[in-house]
Amino acid sequence: MSLKNSKIIVIKIGSSLLVDENKKIRKKWLASFAKDIRKLKNKNKKIVIVSSGAIALGCIKMNYDKKNLKLDQSQAIASIGQIELMNLFSNIFSKHKLNISQILLTLEDTEERRRSLNAKRTFENLFNLDFIPIVNENDTIATSEIKYGDNDRLASRVAQITNADTLVLLSDVNGLYSKNPKIFNDAKLIKKVENLNKELKGMNFKGRNEFGSGGMNTKVEAAKICQLSGCDMIISNGLYLNPIDRILKKNEYTIFISKVSKLDARKKWIIGSVSPKGELIIDDGAKKALGNGKSLLATGIKKVNGNFKKGDHIRILDKSKNECARGLCSFSSDEIRKIQGYHSQEIEKILGYIAKSEVVHKDDMVEI
Repeated sequence: MSLKNSKIIVIKIGSSLLVDENKKIRKKWLASFAKDIRKLKNKNKKIVIVSSGAIALGCIKMNYDKKNLKLDQSQAIASIGQIELMNLFSNIFSKHKLNISQILLTLEDTEERRRSLNAKRTFENLFNLDFIPIVNENDTIATSEIKYGDNDRLASRVAQITNADTLVLLSDVNGLYSKNPKIFNDAKLIKKVENLNKELKGMNFKGRNEFGSGGMNTKVEAAKICQLSGCDMIISNGLYLNPIDRILKKNEYTIFISKVSKLDARKKWIIGSVSPKGELIIDDGAKKALGNGKSLLATGIKKVNGNFKKGDHIRILDKSKNECARGLCSFSSDEIRKIQGYHSQEIEKILGYIAKSEVVHKDDMVEI
């Protein structure tokens, strides 16, 4: 899928794009990037930006050298730099009438099903409010054991959670080369990759800079995640002004084509990732609604089997105990036992707090 046809686009910005080698903030570049985002928004694209730079900006503010930082120091510097990063985005993006929000994620937020589900809902609500989420790893609390370690892999997880069509990794090189282009003059740009394991077999990817935490290897790892998520991935040189516009106009980047369709990827994620924690028995009306692509509502639930939490993986059975769907539940088993058979507008009164109207949202469900 081309960038022009993509409805949801995740764009990752490396630290080297925000801060140059002289430790100066590249405000002119960010302003040109904001213009690109405005153009995408004008075409009704939903945009998520995964931005590095908190530690780099924190180091600039405190006049520290990133190379000498220990983990506990880098967490404090990230806390200082995160404010600088968001102020930078806010000041420049507001000039182009772009609303931004902040999301800080840890590895656990995307690996655990319930947290992943909550993150997905947050992104959806921000899209509905016409805000652009700016995502970064929560370096202020992440330890070395629970860190992504780089924003390339974080961006690929965000693309997976948001069900994005395309992930764009803006780097300091034009794309994936047959060799390191900074060392070898005969390095060739690989413009399209369809089979990662076959086409890139035996290749060695190395390359770091002062502020970045990952080289080409992390980008290839990100591509693997995207290919299993039904999401294409582009690696492009972001050092130019208007880097997104450049992708649309010039064929000078690497695109990794997704192996599977969105539906296949979703089935793989929901059916194959975790074992079901419980079951919901539904009536004929609910079964018919599911067959028409609708969400599962409380009114159609006849019985709950097992004990499970919000976000857990459950089986959905008809009255004859035939499995008709699987999905990720928006309520716990205890909550569902209280609201089963009732209409959605009665849920808040029964539970005593505001909750979702769908027990299993259609986006979190796959028919069997």
